[in-house]
Amino acid sequence: MFKIWNEYYYLDLDALEEYVQIKPEIKEIEEGEEGVELRDPETQVHLVKYDTCKLLMEVIFFKENEEVDEKLGPQSDQLSIPFKLAFNTLLNKKIINKF
Repeated sequence: MFKIWNEYYYLDLDALEEYVQIKPEIKEIEEGEEGVELRDPETQVHLVKYDTCKLLMEVIFFKENEEVDEKLGPQSDQLSIPFKLAFNTLLNKKIINKF
């Protein structure tokens, strides 16, 4: 584990999956020879949410190459605006959580 701003954070993959998934309202009904069969719908992903989360995670993981002063934490002026926006957005949507 890595310490970020004197705290430990993790990426909640279950929350990410829940956030990008499109929930169907009604199960599909299929009539066969032996009667009515309820079938679970296929998993569908909201592409805009998926691509946005992917981009935000790329900004956090790959785009920030500068050293950060751990003592200043989020108040550090060395963090870029895209990093701050990406981190805060994922934190707000509970995709990034404190450990």
